[in-house]
Amino acid sequence: MENPVLGYHETMDTHEMINFKTVCLMKSKLMQGICFDNDLKALMQKDVQQSVQALQELKGLYEQARTDY
Repeated sequence: MENPVLGYHETMDTHEMINFKTVCLMKSKLMQGICFDNDLKALMQKDVQQSVQALQELKGLYEQARTDY
């Protein structure tokens, strides 16, 4: 069986999700630096960790994207 590849629209959707998750990650990291509440900092740190994990999973999907356009 062939290796599965993403269709054109799936490739674009994956790209948009990667961009969105990257912006969310940068915002959480930036807000940690200016936040004084330790509980909120811990919550943002958890968000950063989850975002990094999600980006790694999305990267795996993005590697299946078609590049023969």
